[in-house]
Amino acid sequence: MPVLGTLGRVLYIDLTSKKFWTEDRSDLFEEYLGGTGVAVKLLEEELPRNTHPLDPENVIVFAVGPFTALYPTASKTVAVFKSPHTGNLGESHAGGRSAVAIRLAGYGAIVIKGASDLPVWVSVQGDKVYFRDARALWGMSSSYTVGRIIREVEPGSGLRAIMRIGKAGEKMVSYANVITETYRHFGRLGLGAVFGSKRLKALVISGKSSIQVADKRAYREAYDKIFRLIVESPLMKKYHDLGTPVNVLQLNAIRALPSFNLQQASLDTAEKISGEYLAEKYLGRRVSCAHCPVACIHLAVLREPYEEEPYFYKTTFIGYDYEPIYALGSMLGAREPEGLLRLIDTVEAYGLDAMTTGVVLAWATEAYKRGLISKEDLDGLELDWGNYNVYIEAVKKIAEQPTELYKAMARGVKFASERFGGKEFALAFSGNEMAGYHTGPAAYLNYSFGARHSHLDSAGYSYDQKTLGKQPSPREVVTALLEEEAWRQVLTSLVICLFAREIYKPNIILDALKPLGFELQEKDLSELGRKILSEKYKLKVREGFDPESVEFPKRIFETPTPHGFLSVDFMEEAKREYATLIKQMLST
Repeated sequence: MPVLGTLGRVLYIDLTSKKFWTEDRSDLFEEYLGGTGVAVKLLEEELPRNTHPLDPENVIVFAVGPFTALYPTASKTVAVFKSPHTGNLGESHAGGRSAVAIRLAGYGAIVIKGASDLPVWVSVQGDKVYFRDARALWGMSSSYTVGRIIREVEPGSGLRAIMRIGKAGEKMVSYANVITETYRHFGRLGLGAVFGSKRLKALVISGKSSIQVADKRAYREAYDKIFRLIVESPLMKKYHDLGTPVNVLQLNAIRALPSFNLQQASLDTAEKISGEYLAEKYLGRRVSCAHCPVACIHLAVLREPYEEEPYFYKTTFIGYDYEPIYALGSMLGAREPEGLLRLIDTVEAYGLDAMTTGVVLAWATEAYKRGLISKEDLDGLELDWGNYNVYIEAVKKIAEQPTELYKAMARGVKFASERFGGKEFALAFSGNEMAGYHTGPAAYLNYSFGARHSHLDSAGYSYDQKTLGKQPSPREVVTALLEEEAWRQVLTSLVICLFAREIYKPNIILDALKPLGFELQEKDLSELGRKILSEKYKLKVREGFDPESVEFPKRIFETPTPHGFLSVDFMEEAKREYATLIKQMLST
């Protein structure tokens, strides 16, 4: 039998009544391991059908897994909720310290229900939960300031996690995120807006519980093997040296870097926002998530003079990786890095998802240039490619929402384009804005049909690059994407950072599970992955997702990919294949 210990404990927090309790849900952890699998089942149990995402009845579930705090790179926390951005399943993963903090607090999952009558932050300290008055923090424009204040008054330094929202979450921007440990986020799909609707400014978690294993010697051997694989891996070294920004020049070279709202797929000035250039000119520090030796988090140093104060400078550390560089850089026609870094910093401070924000700004820039929206709609701003002073002001207005346009932009490009026009170049897929890969058909099928509409669902961009020069059929593409997505449910239930997916192969996972008391075979893992993916789609369909009604933006067919121009017929046939295979999955 698995040695679950406190992993099987679930903490329930009711913000309405200001009460909390724990339940033993070892049954779920034995069946689904943890993370994604357990979180989806808890959400299904607690979420009333057809709940509005911003109603008190919406539920937030955080979950970790059996590898958390035991094995390297098992550093992610899974959050699930009903998304205010798509109106369907919301799922987001964050690194930092949150996963280890939840495990050491003595829990495998935390379920947050209801809504507070006044702004609060919740402090989980082991078996105790405190509801703090957060009215003094509500309305602060910077998420950084909120984090600094809470660090001063909460215990657990070095062990705790502080999850908090910025102004965008308070204003319930549908793609507001939750910031944890300053440089990590629960991004995409609007968890920050759900926090805001519940008047939950922050969640602080700390504890000092211990974790037991069934066989200490075997655990030590499994740990050492995984650690060596990670630190000696050329792939993981790439993440340490340059991180994901290494993608900028590589994608630009094959003309797969979305630029100027995907009016083109390469950028003449890509070198100036590349991982290589940023590392050479701006890199100040590399930091790691807890229990991770890779240090893939890259922080740029931006040194700016104070006005009328010679020899006095403000020094800011700004986290960067490929996705914000694409969305806030190439999509907006970046010509230099400093404006891009300042925009990333503003997006971080307000607590917005960088990818969606960039795609929204790119749509608005093109819409303004086409005359679909006016300077008056933009509250006096004139959007122009590469003009970062204006883009910074626009981000602030998305949070403040002074005009009907900004209120629409605060709900994403799908909503804004339906209200103001420009739907043909509004780059949203099943309600979620595109990621930074114009690599071919698999990427766009991934965005459209993946359970969380993320490029990380099934790495369609990777499949596109592996099949250059080949012509796989729609069914072959869809089958490959679903198989990869099913396997990733196992990884995100353990919970493993997907950067280490090439390290945690089935045999490595099985060997690492044995010291924890799990006696599984490779086929058990495969079946579990398919089962969890099926549970996700059941919940998605229950909440209104219809694969047959998915639409592709016209723009993706107008700009050639490395595979050439996308075929409408191919994409429509693949859509039918996806709908058929999802239907078959739900019937088993």
